[in-house]
Amino acid sequence: MQDMYKVETRSAALAANMVTGKKYRITLLTEGLIRLEYSEDGIFEDRATQMVFFRDFPKTDFRVITGKGGIEIHTSRIHLIYNEKEFSSHGLSIQVKGNLSAYHSIWHYGEEIHDLGGTSRTLDEADGAIPLDHGVVSRFGYSVIDDSRSQVLLSDGWIEPRKKGIKDLYFFGYGHDYKDALNDFYRLCGKTPMLPRFALGNWWSRYYKYSEESYMELMERFDRENLPFTVAVIDMDWHLVDVDPKYGSGWTGYTWNKELFPDPERFLKRLHDRGMRTTLNVHPADGVQAHEEMYEKMATAMGVDIQAEDPVICDPADPKFMEAYFKYLHHPREEEGVDFWWIDWQQGSNCKIEGLDPLWIFNHFHFLDSKRNGKRPMTFSRYAGPGSHRYPVGFSGDTVITWESLDFQPYFTETASNIGYGWWSHDIGGHMQGYKDDEMTARWTQFGIFSPIMRLHSSCSEFNGKEPWRFKKETELVMGDALRQRHAMIPYLYTMNYRSYKENLPVILPMYYEYPEEQAAYQMKNQFFFGSAMIVAPITQPRIHKLNLAKVKVWLPDGVWYDIFTGVMYRGGRTLDMYRSLESIPVLAKAGGILTFTDEISGVDAAKNPDSFRIHVFAGANGRFELYEDDNETCDYEENRCVTTEMIYSEDKDNVFTIMPSFGDLSLIPERRTYTVELTGYQKDAVNCVQAEIDGVPVVPDKISYNEEKQAVIICVSDVSVKQMLRIIVDSQYVECKNRVEERCFALLNQAEIEFNLKDELYKRILREKQISVLVAELNSMDLCQDLYGALLELITAR
Repeated sequence: MQDMYKVETRSAALAANMVTGKKYRITLLTEGLIRLEYSEDGIFEDRATQMVFFRDFPKTDFRVITGKGGIEIHTSRIHLIYNEKEFSSHGLSIQVKGNLSAYHSIWHYGEEIHDLGGTSRTLDEADGAIPLDHGVVSRFGYSVIDDSRSQVLLSDGWIEPRKKGIKDLYFFGYGHDYKDALNDFYRLCGKTPMLPRFALGNWWSRYYKYSEESYMELMERFDRENLPFTVAVIDMDWHLVDVDPKYGSGWTGYTWNKELFPDPERFLKRLHDRGMRTTLNVHPADGVQAHEEMYEKMATAMGVDIQAEDPVICDPADPKFMEAYFKYLHHPREEEGVDFWWIDWQQGSNCKIEGLDPLWIFNHFHFLDSKRNGKRPMTFSRYAGPGSHRYPVGFSGDTVITWESLDFQPYFTETASNIGYGWWSHDIGGHMQGYKDDEMTARWTQFGIFSPIMRLHSSCSEFNGKEPWRFKKETELVMGDALRQRHAMIPYLYTMNYRSYKENLPVILPMYYEYPEEQAAYQMKNQFFFGSAMIVAPITQPRIHKLNLAKVKVWLPDGVWYDIFTGVMYRGGRTLDMYRSLESIPVLAKAGGILTFTDEISGVDAAKNPDSFRIHVFAGANGRFELYEDDNETCDYEENRCVTTEMIYSEDKDNVFTIMPSFGDLSLIPERRTYTVELTGYQKDAVNCVQAEIDGVPVVPDKISYNEEKQAVIICVSDVSVKQMLRIIVDSQYVECKNRVEERCFALLNQAEIEFNLKDELYKRILREKQISVLVAELNSMDLCQDLYGALLELITAR
């Protein structure tokens, strides 16, 4: 195959890390990552497989004890016992060292694995929870990934089946060092590449028969409503679908429908001019039929009888087909302006080569092909097993529109990180069947903007569009705010995009990655870290009748936490119920946290490094954040062509927020920038003592204001060179340690649909009693509705 379809691998392990017998080979890649091979002919595989690219780990420290009954191997993490015969439950075991479990930290070959879950191929037609494949982390300290059946990568870029009858397993025995396990999984299988910046914005997607005219009218309506998008997902009606039955169903197609899109290049350019990139849906399974405009070229390349109009069979097991598939079917469309492809493979995992999954073939080669002209590669397709993280973005399939589906998606998304799969794109709002529920759509959208990829999607039903104006006003407003918030977060998200590549930490992580010994970290299954600085707890249940608030149970680790939307401060180290109106979900930043957002949210603005930032800083502890920027489009990031800007918040003396001079290739970013800094957790009087300095020289801020609800001092300083240091100084005596409890309780009671007399009595007691424990006891004695009591309790005891 062509050179562009060859990948870099370093698949040979260090001989010094191997323990080899007549029919077995045990490779200690690290002290916790063990490769276990068994082959009757004593020949073992050193080539890369579709899962494993890199086995060139450094020398591992281990010792071997040989006895009459076999061997024992010790590392700092594991104790392996093996009888040197064919792998069996009585002959091969590995125990993970450490006080993990009285009974469950030992694995016997063949036993069922009890890990924390990985992900699944698809959510197609899922209505709620589905089973998950394995990941690499477990509360019992180990997991096992079987690589016995994956294909071998050849030096020419193609693949071949594994030898039958062999066993090839990877044992991950890292105890509760989950980050180490995940890091070594990436080290073994390859990194997750960075996404281009546009992928982090909002995607508009719908299975619908648009025309160029109707699509652009929709985009213009989005502009009028200030609803920003960076990706246009054109489903299958871009191509001919109503074809002569002798050519099949029209489900597969590569020829533009010129009645709908008379000038494809013009259409794609119009989207590009708006700052939007385009992906087209393709179902490859039916091959190329004789009505397609590129049929003759494909048929000639594949030796198919053109006169007989024989179809060109889709054969992903044939390298000749795959090269022609790209050359004649996809490259011409890309020359017209298509940016990447949505590979909608739904035909199972079989093809002419036994054990070869067509989905993996399409993912692997589409990704490689997309980088041929120097751009940052990306594809969009379903998950095809361990190693699929190398080919972002993932399409999770056609989800049923129900609360049950919404409730499963946060958990599904975070556990995918346990197998390194960090870039799922869901059908936000659901795709098909189910029912319309405006509140559910609002909550799904709120979860969507804190998902790896934010893509609204729906079926072709005339009643199933996700345009915000099709919903009740309250939902329309929530959806609009959420879509704008997503674009505001892109500078932060892009930095997390880099962190995912550089540090092998997906954007979304379960709570137990940071707190593996905390029971609550495992119990809050829908709560997760969103990057390094936020905890998100999506709401996946309807509001409580008459209270007009929805509830979600949240665990807060030790420290002080702020809800970034409401400004409420919470004392950590506990689990509590949080109640929210439709306007927001709990999103928490820790004291000392720094969130780098922007107000430049249009599609054009979102695709570039911004001229201005809105930086949220949360008082109560020291903190730092390093903003990452690059060219957003190419693979130069792999050569460290980038810019970093360190931001530091210190309460060591005066409270000082510092933006350091940017470091790196400054040609990548604007020369001068405007900074709006929101210091949350301050009293109003702080506005009178704000100082600003640039390179030590005092300057007068353009504007200083105060947000009462969030208790935030807002300082704007413009025209700052990126080569200069900006310092914002606030007197530490004005840090606010209290919430506005009375005002918040009033707002809660004011909107609740309950008896007026009860509202009056509750509010009177809240105003009168200043001792929290006494007030809580009084409310408890009133036999209130449990959730009314819970909502008041959240506010009264928050800090």
